[in-house]
This record gives sequence, structure tokens and C-alpha cells, in this order.
Amino acid sequence: MSQLLKELKLNSNDEHFENVKWQLALEISKVGIWDFNTETNKIFFSKPSKAIIGFEDDDAFGQNINDWNDRVHPEDKEQYFKDFKDHLNGLLPNYENKHRILHKDGTYRWVLDRGQYIEKNLLGEATRVIGTHVDITDYADNEQKIKETLDLIAKKNSKLQNFAHIVTHNLKQHAGNFESLLQFYDEAKNEDEKKEMLDYMKTLSKSLTKTINDLSEIVSIQSKPEETSENIKLNAKINNVLKDLEYLISEKSANIKVSISDDCSVNFNKSYLYSIVQNLVTNAIKYKHPKRNPEILIASECFDTHTNLVVKDNGIGINLDKFKNDLFGLYKTFHNNPDAEGVGLYLVKNQLEAFGGSVDVESTINEGTTFTLHLPNQKIQH
Repeated sequence: MSQLLKELKLNSNDEHFENVKWQLALEISKVGIWDFNTETNKIFFSKPSKAIIGFEDDDAFGQNINDWNDRVHPEDKEQYFKDFKDHLNGLLPNYENKHRILHKDGTYRWVLDRGQYIEKNLLGEATRVIGTHVDITDYADNEQKIKETLDLIAKKNSKLQNFAHIVTHNLKQHAGNFESLLQFYDEAKNEDEKKEMLDYMKTLSKSLTKTINDLSEIVSIQSKPEETSENIKLNAKINNVLKDLEYLISEKSANIKVSISDDCSVNFNKSYLYSIVQNLVTNAIKYKHPKRNPEILIASECFDTHTNLVVKDNGIGINLDKFKNDLFGLYKTFHNNPDAEGVGLYLVKNQLEAFGGSVDVESTINEGTTFTLHLPNQKIQH
């Protein structure tokens, strides 16, 4: 820098003064300059360019065309080369690329790399390209922090929405059951029938209390940085759900067969698992075929890393050719059932994916539907 200042004082009246002045301005601004000759395959890097990655005092840096290229982050190289070649080939009017570059100290710096060809040969091919390097590490780091914050907010909003749907969906099921039981109680012809209805209402009351406790637990879970999962005995949890749905199963004359070994476990959130199974079983009953009673099979295949939980019914089925893409969408319904809300399957998919699970569906109109849930056996790291 001192040499440039001397030249400014000595040559303030000639043309060289202008060149030195702009070079000094660039060095002060820490904007690097590069100059690439495609015919000789030679490149020049100014001192500020080399300073970005710690080689400002290394005169040998830049003698090899790949001194910079080889230090570009592996994940950024493909786009880096593509953008430059697209400019040389006339596909882009200017070259611009953001990439990470390896510093001499072993860390990566973010660089905004811009350029434009200034000379062409007789064939119209670019022969000389000049450009600039600007260190945008601080900007890129802040941008990443903002992105992470926005992602976290979106995730929290998704959890909140998921919880709201669980509340409305699950509590509405209990409210509907109580309403039906009260109506049957009023229509009871004798004390024995009334006692039977009261017994059902006691069971439903316990189920409602448990549901509220589970929802309270979900609130507690979602207030923590990470959702929690635990080892759950699958057979016990399935039977717990079926017991709470005992009245609905009896009312609709549903026959449910459970084929799950006692030692089969999954690592999942217990409130989510309860909600998933409850939704699939109630849907199987809700969308039963009008000419037959519901037949539901709940079975599992246990592997070291995951468990496949199958829920199969003989209901009216779903036209997957028509509705496959919307099957798990919010408020999407596929039948004329007045009780259809389009919430249950949305919850199933989102609750599964929150803990590393997934779901497959097979269905035939008027024959039935099979849901295969893929549940992790090992704890998922969030």
C-alpha cells in the first residue's frame, strides 16, 4: 500500500496516476481483482483477492490456474464451474457466483465472485475475462442465521397447527360419542339399558380424561426444544386405543383382529401413536361398506431398525388414481360422508414424519384399504 501512495505523489499529473488511484481505491475497499486469459490459460489475482484466503504475501499463489478452483468447497464446485462456463458460452450476460473458498487457516470464507469477458477472438469466443472477489462471509453467516430462525418459526407454527387439529379432531370424537350415548340413554326402555349406557359413558369419561392429559403432555413436549419419543410396546398401545373406542366398535358391529407380538416395540411419541391408530381405526369404521360390517386387521412386522404396522379394512375404498396426490392433504375429503373432515389422514402423515416414520397406501374401490405405517425402532435425533 505504501508503494502505491508514493506513486500517487510522484505521478499525480500523468495517466499512470489514474490507474494507481483506482488500484489504491480497490485495495482500500478490499475488493479483489482477477484477470483470466483463456488462450494462455493464465490468471492474475490481485493482493486483496489473495488476502481473502490468507495468501496476500504468497507470490507463488495464482501461478497455477487451479490455485483458486481447487479450494472451492466441494458442494459449490459444480455450480461455480457451470456459471462461469455459461458466461463464456454466451448463455449468461455476466458471470456471478457465490461460493465457499478454503482459507489458509483451514476455515471456509464466502465469496461473491463476479466477472465479464472483455475480449473475443475471430470465432467469437471469449479470450479474456476480468472480475472481482468480495468477502461476504459475515453477510452469508447472518443470512444463514436468519434462515435457521425462519425454519424454526415455521416448524413451531407447524407443531401448533398440528396440535390444534389434534384437539379439534380428538375431542370432537369424544363429544360425538357422548351425544349419542345420551340420546340412547333417553331412549332406554328399562333400567338395564340405562345402566349399560352409563357404563359406556364412564368408559368414555376415562378416555376423555386421558385424551386431555395426553394433549397437555403434547403442549409440554412442544414447549421444549425437541419433541420426545420413548420405547412403546406396540400391542399394549393398540389395545389401549381399541378399549377407548369400545363403544364405537360395538355400535357399528365392527370385528377387529390384532396380530402383534408382545415383544414388538417402536420408538415414538406415545400421544402421536395413539392419535395415528385412533384415526385409522375410526376411519375404517366411518367408511365401512354399506352392505357389510367392518372387518379390520391390525398386524405388524418387526425388524431391527423399524416396524411395519398394517391397518387393513374391508370398507368402501379410495380411488387412488383420482385422489392419490391429495390423500393426506388438509381438509381433503374423498367420499360424500357428512362426517368427513379431511383432517385425520393429514394428522397421520405429519405425526409419522415428525418422528422419522412414513406411510404407504393400497386401496380398491368397494373392497377396502390397507395402510402400512413404517415406524422407527430406534430413537430419531432431531
